[in-house]
Amino acid sequence: MTGLLVLLCTLAAATAVGVVLRSRNGRFRTVEPQDVPGAAVAPPDPVAAALRDVGVVPGASPVTLVQFSSAFCAPCRSTRVLLRDIAAGRPDVAHVEVDAESHLDEVRALDVRRTPTVLVVDAAGRVVGRASGLPRRAQVLAAVDAVAGVRT
Repeated sequence: MTGLLVLLCTLAAATAVGVVLRSRNGRFRTVEPQDVPGAAVAPPDPVAAALRDVGVVPGASPVTLVQFSSAFCAPCRSTRVLLRDIAAGRPDVAHVEVDAESHLDEVRALDVRRTPTVLVVDAAGRVVGRASGLPRRAQVLAAVDAVAGVRT
């Protein structure tokens, strides 16, 4: 009887964790720029340096979608197709795909913990949104529209 009770509790806990993780998968969240209070001279920005190192040029595009992928990641392929399609249909959007395994310093600087991770970068080169996992088209378009200032 005790074994059955332990099994049921374990299954309930695993189900709860699965539901929470599934609800967060691919959802974009807003990122606030980090300010250094009281700093007279701005310290070097590791995020800006990491973005430059992976090919993001501030001002080149109003919105840049930076995708971190890995070779054996099935959701990465679907995300690549989705983001390329969105970038092809919108002149104000650029897509940059980064092999996470080849850019470990940038992965650490940008706090990428899983693939695919999509960063939404504005024209000033600031990360203003991010999603881990496979995002939905509507979520990507809403994030892009929020940065580009498009009202729907």
